[in-house]
Amino acid sequence: MTGYAAAAVRAGAAGLITTAAYQALIQSPCRNLLSRKNFADRQVTLAEGPAVVAGLLVAGRLPGALALGTGAVGLLDDLAAGEAAAKKGLRGHLVALRRGQLTTGVVKIVAIGAAALASTAVADRGRRGAADTVLGAVLVAGTANLLNLFDLRPGRALKVAVAGAAPLLLVADDGAAAILGVATAGAPADLAGRSMLGDTGANALGAVLGLAWARRLPLAGRAFGAIAVAALILASERISFTQVIASNPVLDAVDRWGRRG
Repeated sequence: MTGYAAAAVRAGAAGLITTAAYQALIQSPCRNLLSRKNFADRQVTLAEGPAVVAGLLVAGRLPGALALGTGAVGLLDDLAAGEAAAKKGLRGHLVALRRGQLTTGVVKIVAIGAAALASTAVADRGRRGAADTVLGAVLVAGTANLLNLFDLRPGRALKVAVAGAAPLLLVADDGAAAILGVATAGAPADLAGRSMLGDTGANALGAVLGLAWARRLPLAGRAFGAIAVAALILASERISFTQVIASNPVLDAVDRWGRRG
C-alpha cells in the first residue's frame, strides 16, 4: 500500500471512530455533563471533543498518546472550569495564580507544556539539540492553545486545523490524515451549532497538528513557527480574532461557509 493510500485509510478510520464515539457519547448517561452554552447562548454538546480524541488515536502511537494527554487535561478544564473560567484567557489564569488561586487553566498550561516537551523529545530521539527540541515543544504547546482560541464559532477551529494540516497531506503525513478524518466527521454537527470541540478536542487537535509540523521542520522552521504561534496567542489577549475575521471579506466568507448554526 502506497503512502497516500495508507493516509486515505487512516483518514477514513479516524472519521469512522470519531462518528461512532460521538454517537455513543450523546446517547450515554454522561451526556448532560458534556454541555455548554455557545456564542449564541444556545446549549451545545462537548461530546465532539472526546470523540475527536478517539479518532486521533489512529494517527500513530506518539501523536495518539499526545492527543490523549492534552485531551485529558482539556476535559478537566471543560468539566471543572465553567464558562466564567473559560473566558479568563492566558492573562486571567496567570493573574489568578499570582493571587494564589490555582485554576484548571493553569494546570492545563503546565500539563500541555510537559506533554509537548515529552512528545517532541521522543520524536527527536536525540538527533537534535536541546534548543531545537524546546522550540519544537513550544510549537506543539502553542498550537494546542492557539486552536482552542478559534473554537468560538461553529466550524471555525476545524477549518483552521484542516488548513494547517493540508500541506502535510502532500507528504502523506499520518497526523495530517487523522486530522482530516476527524474534522470531516465532526463538521456536520459543529457547523450546525449542535456541538463544539471544547478544550478537550481543540487542545488535542492543535497538539497533534503542532507535532506533525515539528517533526517535519528544521530548526529555523521550528523557530519561525514557535514565534508566530506565540505572537498570535499574545495578540489574542488584546485583539479579537472574531472581529478581525469579520472585517475581512475573504476570511469572513470562509468562516461562514457551511455554517448553519
